This record gives sequence, structure tokens and C-alpha cells, in this order.
Amino acid sequence: MGKNRVKIERTIMKIIAINGSPRKKWNTAMLLKHALQGAQSAGAETELIHLYDLEFKGCTSCFACKLKGGKSYGKCAMQDEMTPILERIGKADALILGSPIYFGTVTGEMRCFMERLLFPYLVYSTPPTSLFERKIRTAFIYTMNVSEQMMKDYHYTVHTGLNESVLARTFGHAESLFSNETLQFEDYDKVVFNYFDPEERKERRKTVFPLDCKRASELGARLVQAGDEAPRQ
Repeated sequence: MGKNRVKIERTIMKIIAINGSPRKKWNTAMLLKHALQGAQSAGAETELIHLYDLEFKGCTSCFACKLKGGKSYGKCAMQDEMTPILERIGKADALILGSPIYFGTVTGEMRCFMERLLFPYLVYSTPPTSLFERKIRTAFIYTMNVSEQMMKDYHYTVHTGLNESVLARTFGHAESLFSNETLQFEDYDKVVFNYFDPEERKERRKTVFPLDCKRASELGARLVQAGDEAPRQ
């Protein structure tokens, strides 16, 4: 020990969360912030990005990311405000996506982001392979108006399951968290709405949503802890 002691520095993990909701202080954003707080409690550095703050487009099918020997092979060639975000994600240790469900799927901004993120890594092969050079843990947090049973009855899980599958194929791991029957409005008296009893929804906000926030925090911590246990490549 003493003079011969070697100091071992722990590598600090970086986790990026992407908010696909147009609202930056409501259900989806709140859950993402709790997930990042959980990651921070486990020692990670975190960053939250709001897609609706950025000027960008979805994939334009230029296929520059697929050209043999091309300078953009394996990465998106488009240059806009999404470009530096994709570069930071490429260096991150974990990624969390979050979106409300609109008409059974994620928001348009989230879908455009996913095209830009995932398509450059996809190799047209049998089976399809990924050009992402490491394995990192990813998760998707969904918020929605419908109940857990309606989510199944309306086949939302087909879409969410596909998202989880493509994230896992691209990055090596994926999981999903669902927050159902979320509070859409602070004051339901101001909108035309008779889909359910607002008072029941407000009660769920008080009793169930805090549990969803706790699950999000646990998810964030879990991503860090699992990443620490995995060998670095």
C-alpha cells in the first residue's frame, strides 16, 4: 500500500434522454427527468434533449450512409441541428427515448429522430446487422391517454414492441416503460371532453403517476448499474 498504491479511476457513464413530446414540463418530460435523476444517483452524467427545440427533418432517403467507401458510410450525411445530437449519442453509454402516444404511435418528431438515428447503422444483410460498434443499454418511456387494457386491445404493443426490437438489434439492449391514463390537461373545464371522468384521472395523477416516476428513476439507475457491470468494448 502507501507509496505503491495505484489510483483506479471509475469511468463516468454518460446517459442521454430524448424528449419527443412538444411539452417540456409535462408527463413525458417529467418521467424522463426522473429517469435521469435515477441515473445521476448511480453516478452518471446526464443530458436531456427536447426534439421540438430543434430544426431538423427525417430521413430523406439519400442513401449516403449506405454507399460503399462513402465518407458518410454508417452515419447520417444530413447537416442540421440534429447532426451534433447524433454525434453525442454515438459516444453515449446509454440512451432513453420518451414520447407520448398519438393515434397509436410516437410523435412525428420522435419518428423523424428515430429514422435519422437508426437507419445509418442498419446493414442490409440477412439477418440485418448493426454498424454501431458498441453495446449500450437503451429504453423507451411512453405516456398515453388510454388504460393498460385498451393499450393491448388497440394493439399499441405491436408498435412499441417493434421499437424495442429495433433498438435492441441496433444497440444490443432495450426495454420499455409505460405510463397509462396520464393527465392531459390541468383544467378540463376549459376543453370539450367527455371521454372519461376528469376527477378519476386527477386521482390517478396523485396515486399512480408518482409510482410511474419511481419506476422511471429505477430504470435510469438500472441502466447505469448494468452498464458498469458490462465489459467496455
